[in-house]
Amino acid sequence: MTSLSTTESPLLNAGDYARIEQAIVYLHQHFRDQPSLETIASQVDLSPAHFNRLFSRWAGVTPKQFVQRLTLDAAKQPLAEAHSVMRAALDAGLSGPGRLHDLFINLEAITPGEFKSKGEGLRINIGVADSPFGPCSLVWNERGLMQLDFVDCVTAEQRVSLLTEQWPAATWGRDDAGATKYMNDLWQWHQRPQQALRVQVRGTNFQLQVWRALLKLGHTGFTHYGELATQINLPKAARAIGNAVGANPIPWLIPCHRVLRANGGLGGYSGGLERKKVILAWEYAQRGAVSQ
Repeated sequence: MTSLSTTESPLLNAGDYARIEQAIVYLHQHFRDQPSLETIASQVDLSPAHFNRLFSRWAGVTPKQFVQRLTLDAAKQPLAEAHSVMRAALDAGLSGPGRLHDLFINLEAITPGEFKSKGEGLRINIGVADSPFGPCSLVWNERGLMQLDFVDCVTAEQRVSLLTEQWPAATWGRDDAGATKYMNDLWQWHQRPQQALRVQVRGTNFQLQVWRALLKLGHTGFTHYGELATQINLPKAARAIGNAVGANPIPWLIPCHRVLRANGGLGGYSGGLERKKVILAWEYAQRGAVSQ
């Protein structure tokens, strides 16, 4: 993700805000028309490129992503009311079920049918396995890892409960042997991340941006909340960044443990500060071993 150039101010002036407000009102009224970037920009008398940068800096997402989220939210209500996927797609301004399917997969990591049925026909596995940093609870399905928690975390059971509330009709199965195999695969990936890690995590556009920024740290980088905020072009959002980091569904793999305070202090960690020290010490030792 590109950062702000030195010629652009990270703050919005009054004229900028007026344009953003006008664009937001227009999008809420016309998202079903699936307006192009050029069409939206023309409403506020800006070039498409300039408007795209301005909107992204304000919202943390592009105008296209904002339209997609409005479209998805509009489709959820008819699905929840037991209407057909076709009707939900048309009500949201899409040309058919195929486009709605792609939108759900890209933004929610589920199909419209799975959302409508609350997970009926979906098998979700849960198991406990040892990791180098303590026992972990893993939740996964055929599409990838949904959640990972250290079992002694105070929020571990709460987060699993939230998943079961989201998927009340899914088939849940305990599979500790499968979790052990999954953990072995994850550990190999962590040491040599040559292939993409398959995950099925759900989050807001903002949270996903923060998690992607963390993944870009690689296995050696460190950052702090203010720096992350600058990376996603929202330099005043450090507190919101902290909340997004804390909501990371697969800690350790998405390396939220590498987020430090601006003064170099450890800060917080969902797995506990002692575990954060251990993970960072292990990574430090590995860097030393590689450099020898």
